[in-house]
Amino acid sequence: MRSRKSGVRVALPVIVAALATGSGIAPAHAETAPYPNRPIRMLVPSGAGSVTDQTARLVAERLSAAFKQPVVVDNRPGANGIIASEMVARAEPDGYTLLFTYSATMTVNPWTTASLPYDPVKDFTPIARPVAPGGNLLAVTSTVPVRSLKELIAHVEASPTELAYCSWGVGSGGHLAMEYLKAKTGIRMRHVPYKTAVQCTSDLAAGHVTIAFTDSLSAIPHLKSGRIRGIAVSGPERMLSAPEVSTMGEQGVPFEQASWLALFGPRGLPTPIVSRLNAEVNRILQSREGQLRFASMYLKPGKPSTPDELGQLVRADLAAWGDIVKLAGVTPQ
Repeated sequence: MRSRKSGVRVALPVIVAALATGSGIAPAHAETAPYPNRPIRMLVPSGAGSVTDQTARLVAERLSAAFKQPVVVDNRPGANGIIASEMVARAEPDGYTLLFTYSATMTVNPWTTASLPYDPVKDFTPIARPVAPGGNLLAVTSTVPVRSLKELIAHVEASPTELAYCSWGVGSGGHLAMEYLKAKTGIRMRHVPYKTAVQCTSDLAAGHVTIAFTDSLSAIPHLKSGRIRGIAVSGPERMLSAPEVSTMGEQGVPFEQASWLALFGPRGLPTPIVSRLNAEVNRILQSREGQLRFASMYLKPGKPSTPDELGQLVRADLAAWGDIVKLAGVTPQ
């Protein structure tokens, strides 16, 4: 009798499961819901209004429409992107925590930060790069009587006191471009690191600092108002927002290393999720609406690319920026 009852107890769950499957009601564990089925958080290591922030919001808006799920931008500025990057590096690789960042977080921080809490190659999954490589803007407040790199160098050399310049942090693209310029020309200036490019540019426009390296987007309103003047552009090409400003290379101090913006996930992000995100970002780049939005921000959309190509770019730029850091004499802090 006991054996018969025991047999019934064992058989009932099997029968129930079979009936549920046959009736079209699958067990809860039989399959997972398609990605994404809840909101996605996109961490951005820059403050509101920066080129990284505004580009991230454009991408998030389009992904939200495609996925029918909110993609929420979460700004975590500071420490040259380390705060946001570490949060994503430690996140679950489920596709619901992503990093939209600028190149320095991956390619410069390893050379300038003594105890970096993440590995840019091992701790992240490359997804897509929506913006073509570009440069940063070297500018002066309107009261500084210079209009070229040669004139700026002479102005700095003739100053009776050591001048100061600002950027958006130690190890940022602007900081390294200026330190490179100093190493190549012998000029001396003191670095004042700000938390964001927007803050640095605002203080430049107000005259609190006289020289700055800043991003292209936050400089636009101040260039148009005449409160700041563009002097040179780091990187291989002129900016769409200031086509009249020539590059450092055109003015005799070659600096070809470009910056870029890209989307990453934590290490171990499943391939189907990576492929889905990559396809949607590439679709934005190819759409007429996406191209017009990028143009309105004075940004050049990148060419559709694969996650592997982004990974290769990270590794190549990591080596190139290492050479620049050494030449500039910047030591890890």
